[in-house]
Amino acid sequence: MARPRVFVTRRIPQVGLARICEACDAEVWPGELPPPPEVLREKARDCEGLLTLLTDRIDAALLDAAPRLKVVSNFAVGYNNIDVAEATRRGICVGNTPDVLTEATADMALALLLAAARRIVESADHAR
Repeated sequence: MARPRVFVTRRIPQVGLARICEACDAEVWPGELPPPPEVLREKARDCEGLLTLLTDRIDAALLDAAPRLKVVSNFAVGYNNIDVAEATRRGICVGNTPDVLTEATADMALALLLAAARRIVESADHAR
């Protein structure tokens, strides 16, 4: 049985890519910027999976061009770039990385509270 084909729209950490490559034939977009929509449609045509970022629009037109697609996963917390209702209607699973930033956000909120309470910015300005 042939291995599933996956198109990854951006370079991701090697540990994640290695896991994809263990089970799939993966192609990674080499550019720093997102692939143009027409390139994404062309690459998705023969794929069973897409690993996308929020800048990649996954809409009905792209899904029409990718009849073999079974899963779309965002390397991001959100999924506003994916027409989830249309993907679900077609039996395509949609995933994302929820809560990946929860701890970092809490840390930053606490740091900002402490900075405000201790007047860190004012103190730094005064020390200069």
